[in-house]
Amino acid sequence: MLQMIVRNWHLKLLSLVFALLLWLFVTGEQKAEVGHTVPLELKNLPVGLIVANEVPSLVDLRISGPRTLLSNLRPSALSMSVDLRGLEPGLTTFKRLDENLNIPSALKVVRLSPSYVEVKLERIRRKSVPVDVVVSGVPESGAHVVSIAVSPDAVVIEGAESEVKNVDRVETEAVDITSVSEDFSMMVPVDYRGTYTTLADQKTVEVEVIIFKEPEPETDVELPQVLENEIVDEEETAVSS
Repeated sequence: MLQMIVRNWHLKLLSLVFALLLWLFVTGEQKAEVGHTVPLELKNLPVGLIVANEVPSLVDLRISGPRTLLSNLRPSALSMSVDLRGLEPGLTTFKRLDENLNIPSALKVVRLSPSYVEVKLERIRRKSVPVDVVVSGVPESGAHVVSIAVSPDAVVIEGAESEVKNVDRVETEAVDITSVSEDFSMMVPVDYRGTYTTLADQKTVEVEVIIFKEPEPETDVELPQVLENEIVDEEETAVSS
């Protein structure tokens, strides 16, 4: 046992001296403090659930420690994450966000903003809702809109359960009928922007507009003056004979 301890004792002693010198250098070095903005990632979101509240994507932090270590710290290598694995629907508070921050042990996080985050999880739901066509402008004079048809007449939205249940219908982008005088059809995007919901698949619908155009009124044809005189002469000749 003693032989194993004393074997290569000079190398072991040299390593110990170097380690001691490094420790003295780090602990004796002047300390400083720097600030960084670090991205915050949500990981392992359970299947069938959705985040239904605003969670900050960036965290401001200040790190204290020896100047040498701080200067070697690469901001691009800093990140934080919140593990959502195994969570159920509801509100969960996450504290000590710096626990999974990968920095040397000689460095310490002295301030975090925000110091904690809350994550609200809800079940994902789907719902079919009718589509309303939005029309702008007026047709040509004498023309009237007879009917407006949309196909499909309903689309599916999906997302946070609490938001889905409050959506009763969606609208299209405006269909401009300014100066239109005849029937037409066109593909129109569905104008829906939910906070925690979105259109499941159907993003556009076909809109068909039927127009009725009043016929032009008939106008009296005026005879040329020469033709009128000829007709009068013929009538007078017929009477005299």
